Amino acid sequence: MSQEPHPEPHPEPSLLHRSLLQLPHTVTHAKGSYLHLSTGRAILDGCGGAAVAILGHGHPDVLTATAAQMHQVSYVHTLSYTTSAAEDLARAVLDRENCPSYAHGLVRAFFVGSGSEANDAAMKLARQYHFELGHGHTTRKVYVSRRGGYHGNTIGAMSISGNVARKKPYLDTVLGNVSLVSPAFAYRFQRVDEGESEEMYAARLVREVEEEFVRVGPENVVMFSGETVVGATTGCVAAPRGYWRGIRELCSRYGILLHLDEVMCGAGRTGSYFAFEREGICPDIVTLGKGLGGGYIPVAAMLVSGGVVDVLRRGSSVFNHGHTYQAHPVACAAALAVQRVLRRERLVERCAVQGGKLEGLLREAFGGSRYVGDIRGRGLFWALEFVRDRKSKEPFDPEIGFGAAVQEKAFELGVAVYPGAGTVDGERGDHVILAPPYNVTDEELGMLVETLKRAYDAVEQQVRSKSQT
Repeated sequence: MSQEPHPEPHPEPSLLHRSLLQLPHTVTHAKGSYLHLSTGRAILDGCGGAAVAILGHGHPDVLTATAAQMHQVSYVHTLSYTTSAAEDLARAVLDRENCPSYAHGLVRAFFVGSGSEANDAAMKLARQYHFELGHGHTTRKVYVSRRGGYHGNTIGAMSISGNVARKKPYLDTVLGNVSLVSPAFAYRFQRVDEGESEEMYAARLVREVEEEFVRVGPENVVMFSGETVVGATTGCVAAPRGYWRGIRELCSRYGILLHLDEVMCGAGRTGSYFAFEREGICPDIVTLGKGLGGGYIPVAAMLVSGGVVDVLRRGSSVFNHGHTYQAHPVACAAALAVQRVLRRERLVERCAVQGGKLEGLLREAFGGSRYVGDIRGRGLFWALEFVRDRKSKEPFDPEIGFGAAVQEKAFELGVAVYPGAGTVDGERGDHVILAPPYNVTDEELGMLVETLKRAYDAVEQQVRSKSQT
């Protein structure tokens, strides 16, 4: 009697994936807003990967510029050389036409390969700034940032992050000279039941930051770091009105540098080129990442104010930091092409317009949904936070994995969204993020929200059925 042959075991991958238990989907090609899988399925990329693909995929201008740069020069060491691609990209991102309503005061750009590298560079530059100032400033070694924020996976950037899950295995190895203060997260922590207004909440948060400065000694603080609009950890959370103005005033009063992390929310994602434009402040250091190169190549930037540069110039006249692939010519050429498309096609303005449409669609579709506690965002950067009870805002048990279930069902239906867990305190809470390309069409926005609603409805039904058994 013949036996059925055993199926061939799936070969072990040579690549170390994020999960050792589940293989990711293989993408064979991508075009516009769609990813095409090896299975033949097409997926509407409703989150740009991680809010990265701001032009979508396969833009011909970027492909042409990247190939042209490789024909000219693919690599130089920045200790001795520069390229027109790097110089032109710096001018493009620092050009005040990107930020017409506000003279931002940023005068120099430093290009690296990732947002984590950019934030590490910011930490080092801020410390060197105080070192160069000399007597009375060299004691500064404490970094102040916020719980519920995320600045990267390198040891330095992770040290100032408040993402509990990603930080947990390394708590004994991250830097100890970091203070974490409360997140600026009105939906969760504004005391509305006690009559606390948005302005009162902002003032309370600013007082807490000042109290922390005083506790550790303001003469010991290097800089304050925060995402202008918080991204993946809590899901598109903008600070309450007046918060950033208060933080800017505090930092100026105590001689502390203000570092705004716009790796995820910058480069047009929130409907203005810099997210801080809406806050009406001048930061000392800004970091950009995902939207800078649009996913076409790994690239990120640290942008520096004239005041910081002047201190270095009067001192050592060098930035005591660098990377082998710093200001990589091909990376800069690709990013420059992305920035030129943004400018020529007025995509930042379009992001604001399409973002208004996305907000309307989301509020219409999910405004009365049983388990949707909050709908929040700016531009094309929106999140849904899921709760077990809308009145109390009680989150789901983490074991339910509500947000992940919605993301998985949406993917099954043909749309990719970005899931998040630990929204409330690093362990409890669920959200999903939508961050489509700036050139997303009305039809694609409609499809994105309609499919997400179908996915949500299916998961809601499953959860309600289980709770009734």
